[in-house]
Amino acid sequence: MNLPARHGCITLTIEGALAFITIDNRERRNALTLAMWQAVPDAVEEAVAAPQVRVVIVRGAGEETFVAGADISEFAALRGNAKDAKAYEAINVAAFDALRASPRPTIAMIRGHCLGGGLGLAAACDLRVAAQGSSFGIPAARLGIAYPPTALADIVALTGAARAKDLVFTARRIDAAEAERIGLIDRLVDADDLETETRALAATLADNAPLTITATKAALTALASGDLSAANAAAEHCFDSADFAEGRTAFLEKRSPVFRGE
Repeated sequence: MNLPARHGCITLTIEGALAFITIDNRERRNALTLAMWQAVPDAVEEAVAAPQVRVVIVRGAGEETFVAGADISEFAALRGNAKDAKAYEAINVAAFDALRASPRPTIAMIRGHCLGGGLGLAAACDLRVAAQGSSFGIPAARLGIAYPPTALADIVALTGAARAKDLVFTARRIDAAEAERIGLIDRLVDADDLETETRALAATLADNAPLTITATKAALTALASGDLSAANAAAEHCFDSADFAEGRTAFLEKRSPVFRGE
């Protein structure tokens, strides 16, 4: 598989307890090249490895687009047959998996177009905050391609199978109000307030017990897989933690707890 040179990059910025993963390819509406897809898991890994990071926020660069999907101009060279498509899809899936498996909560901060693989990235996050005026869609049926099963499972988990079929079969775009109504996004805010509202939500998560959040993510994953061992271990770790003692003490002392993830 030959990788042509393209613009675009994935950047990681850490601001205290918040890590921002920015998808930046503004000339192509933040469409992801193969190299950008490959960079997503590394960015997630680096973010969660920083001990101060409590929340990871995924955003698109600029003010117009979250992510318009994969860079279709690469498809002929990199996804032109079943063998190459399988390799390309594995890289897509690794990006989705990295977000889904992050031990830190992940938030997609959505402004503008959120399409195809961009919607896949947003759906792989734990929560989605979108600005009024955003649009959503999966154009696979207009391109003759198949969407990865695990990425479809993320959409189904949010909307249910029937609405997921509607989105994929029709390839139609929906507005932010409909996206909120069908469960595709969690919070819909004024465009001018998107960053403020997202940061406020992230700050709330960052102030809460990180071991509880990690255990909850493990439990919800276990419900889907049927393997409860990791979830049970994470839950037991909560009860043996200093954070649990801090939470009890803070409650009795009528003060805000200070959690350290220990």
